[in-house]
Amino acid sequence: MAMDGQDRGDTDTGPTAQFPAGAARGVSEAGLNVFRGLPYALPPTGRRRWQPPASMPDWEGLRDATRFGPACPQPFRRSGSVYECDIPLKDEDCLNLNIWAPTGGKDLPVFVWIHGGNLLRGAGSEPLTEGAALARRGQVVVTINYRLNILGYLSHPELDAESADGVSGNYGLLDQIAALEWVQRNIAAVGGNPDNVTVAGESAGALSVYYLMCAPAAKGLFHRAIAQSGHICSAQALKTEVYGMGTGHETGKSIMAALGCQSIAALREWDPQNLALAADKAGFTAQGVVDGVVLPDQQLHLFQTGQTAQVPLIAGFNSGEILTLEFFMPPLPETAEDYEEMIRARYGSLADRFLARYPSDDIKGSTQAAVGEALFGWSALSAAKAQVKAGLPAYVYYFDHGYPEAQDRGLHGFHACELAYLFNTMAASPPAWPKAPDSVQEASFTRAFGDYWTGFTRDGVPTATGAPDWPDYSDSGAVMHFADTPRVARDLFGDMYAVIDADFARRRADGDRPWSWNAGVGAPVPSAD
Repeated sequence: MAMDGQDRGDTDTGPTAQFPAGAARGVSEAGLNVFRGLPYALPPTGRRRWQPPASMPDWEGLRDATRFGPACPQPFRRSGSVYECDIPLKDEDCLNLNIWAPTGGKDLPVFVWIHGGNLLRGAGSEPLTEGAALARRGQVVVTINYRLNILGYLSHPELDAESADGVSGNYGLLDQIAALEWVQRNIAAVGGNPDNVTVAGESAGALSVYYLMCAPAAKGLFHRAIAQSGHICSAQALKTEVYGMGTGHETGKSIMAALGCQSIAALREWDPQNLALAADKAGFTAQGVVDGVVLPDQQLHLFQTGQTAQVPLIAGFNSGEILTLEFFMPPLPETAEDYEEMIRARYGSLADRFLARYPSDDIKGSTQAAVGEALFGWSALSAAKAQVKAGLPAYVYYFDHGYPEAQDRGLHGFHACELAYLFNTMAASPPAWPKAPDSVQEASFTRAFGDYWTGFTRDGVPTATGAPDWPDYSDSGAVMHFADTPRVARDLFGDMYAVIDADFARRRADGDRPWSWNAGVGAPVPSAD
């Protein structure tokens, strides 16, 4: 490792690193050497649009790594959303990453963060997930940008024909794999240990973690995994229809028709930002596609049959996931009688158990809980149960922490609220984000939460000074319940998993519709009970 520099952000005197990929100059920030906007693959522009990421040639000279690189072109977040923040720099040349490394470190654990945003939007440069505080705990933190929306997840027969493997789609996932390959080759130059890499993400970032655990090409590139509010769901296959979802090819043809394009060549002429906006307006949904190569099979099948990455896992979800994700909510009935009638039609022999957990005396609250637990809770527990079955470490959490402004706005435990604690970035959170008080209790909670994640990246066991030991999920279904303080709980969810799992299994047996996503009054009526 070759690093030098003074504790200031002057580009003429900042730290330098001699990566195998080339030399770079970054900035010094209070005990950290920070390198921003480092390219890990060639720009996916022009003819490279909708191609797997191509290796970046080693650069010559000293690269300026003092500024963040562009994020992928993307649709805008909803105005007024708690997640709305400015992403000023967007460009198709977006395959870049950022590093926060403790000065003088050696053989440090590496934490690679994959941002969320529904695979449609987001950036590795967002202030909410700035890596400095985590890095100061004694690890190298990496955040990445990758292709999103139609630029990252379009499938089409023409693209199959261009591929050596005869497949298309999953370009954003392939970008993530390329970033992990870059980390393996280069991270020792800033004190990171390439044999101790944790891949982590929230929401679509956690979905990406599950994809990476399923992807053969990612094998050996990471050694631990963290999935925060991720989802294991039914996925389109590239060429064969499953679960009534159509195929990846059909989706690609449909979006091209909606955009008035007759060929991939014509689509490559579009301005990338205009293309992202137009595809979003036309209803394009970004998702991984089961192509038999990058993703060999459905996620759930790969987890349940022990074919995923054999690494320790943290998986969890939040108590109020759907409070800020209103688009997941189905139309609600007006009366308790209507609610119960709809639930009985959809859940049959499971209805009494469902209604016991999601009663009719609070239709909206019950539906929010049912949808959140079906989408995120069931996924976390399914992943953990698969780990236990395979004899692998699994740690489950339930984030249920409240504070005054979130409570006052009806946002207790909302989706992604744990990120401000993990990265210690409450003060830098988006403008509409509920702000927690600057108090001793909040500081203690933040410290414990970050400690658990750091302990896991260090040695595969989440530990926190002055906080309870976190048992493996194999220990009678033990869960870390992050309420006012961290506490260990067992039987926290009652009948929740069993009811949802039985319903999903019945839907998979039907085989004619997606078996995940919808729950409660939005669930499909089964063909048989």
